[in-house]
Amino acid sequence: MGGDIKNRSGTGCPDPAAPAEESLAQFRFYEELNDFLPADRRKTAFIHTFTRRASIKDMIESFGVPHTEVELIIVNGRSVDFSHIVTDQDHISVYPVFESIDIRPLLRLRPAPLRCPTFVLDTQLGRLARYLRLLGFDSLYRNDYHDDEIARISSEQHRILLTRDRRLLQRSIITHGYFVRATDPLQQVDEVLKRLDLYNDIEPLSRCIRCNGILTEVDKDAVIERLEPKTKRYFNQFRICRDCDQIYWKGSHFSKMIALIDGFRNQRDHDGLHETHPMG
Repeated sequence: MGGDIKNRSGTGCPDPAAPAEESLAQFRFYEELNDFLPADRRKTAFIHTFTRRASIKDMIESFGVPHTEVELIIVNGRSVDFSHIVTDQDHISVYPVFESIDIRPLLRLRPAPLRCPTFVLDTQLGRLARYLRLLGFDSLYRNDYHDDEIARISSEQHRILLTRDRRLLQRSIITHGYFVRATDPLQQVDEVLKRLDLYNDIEPLSRCIRCNGILTEVDKDAVIERLEPKTKRYFNQFRICRDCDQIYWKGSHFSKMIALIDGFRNQRDHDGLHETHPMG
């Protein structure tokens, strides 16, 4: 990194007329945080020049990395939080969320694990929301959400924000969030399950795909007036959504839904695309 930088006047006193002194800091981003960086800064240490006083959170996000993707920051050998002010000659290492490494002796950047499996999704991720509900995850979604509303819900309800908008993740009130890299909904599910290690939390067919409400068993007699003639004749087990009253039974689409669920579960140990068809 070199020695200390002297002021431009060459004297021991700062020159008020001179431009602000340049300071240098060395950054290194690890693992998937490199997805947000230009190619020449990925998986390597690089020097950043700055003249203004800035927190490490602001500086990290100036590189395009949302703070919600960061779990650990090491500056000159010690862990710091987002309020740390970057100074000249700092050596900074930035790490993503750890799923299998215990870093409790170090300083975490948020009070609770990022993996709490309740979500709010932005307006670009409607299909992902349906799939997560199919797997039993509490997933709030509306196609008319405004960014302010999504951010407020994530903050107040302590929900993980899933989004394709990295600027949304840079809002300071959001502490739990994940930038979804994939564009295909099926691959998005695989990505979220793996990244947040959610396989053990899957409870399929326990939530309403339409509204996210909880499904409960209901007697056939209680809903019989709402059933089509063939459904009355051939089916006897039903569930109903507590919130929207949608009725579910093991109809013609049930086998496809089970195949889809199994497909998601089977991705735990290997990569690849699903060969099952999405829900109709």
